[in-house]
Amino acid sequence: MPSTIRLHRVIATRPEKVYRAFLESDAIASWLPPHGFLCTVHELDPKVGGRHRMSFRNFTTGKSHSFGGTYVELIPSQRLVYTDSFDDPNLPGEMRVTVTLKAVSVGTEINIEQQGVPDVIPPDGCYLGWQECLQKLARLVEPEISE
Repeated sequence: MPSTIRLHRVIATRPEKVYRAFLESDAIASWLPPHGFLCTVHELDPKVGGRHRMSFRNFTTGKSHSFGGTYVELIPSQRLVYTDSFDDPNLPGEMRVTVTLKAVSVGTEINIEQQGVPDVIPPDGCYLGWQECLQKLARLVEPEISE
C-alpha cells in the first residue's frame, strides 16, 4: 500500500521567498534533488492545470529517473498542491504533494504531505531525501542579499 510522508520545518525567511523556490525552475533544480543527484527541469508552467516535468540524475552512476505532474492548487505564499508520477513503470501510481506555508515569528513554517509514495520506495529513504532537500532549500532562501 502506498505511503504518506509528512514533514515539518521552520525556515528563517518570508513565505513569499519559499513559495517562489517551489515555482522557479532554476531554484527547484538547485534544492529539490537530494544530495548526490542533479536535476534538469524540462517543463514548468506554474499555474493551476499547468504541468511540470523534470529528471534527477545520480551523479555517481549516471542513471536518471524522470517524473512530472500537474499543479492542482496555488495560493501565493500559502499553499501549493501538485501531482507527481514517475515515468518508470516499476514506480506506479500518482503522488499528491501538499505544501503549506505559514508566517511565524522567526520565518516560515513549512508542512509537506506527500501521499501515494510507491511501495518500492522505502519511507525512511523518502524522509532522508526530503530532509536533505529542505536543508538545501533553507540555504537558498534564508540569505537576504540586497544587491
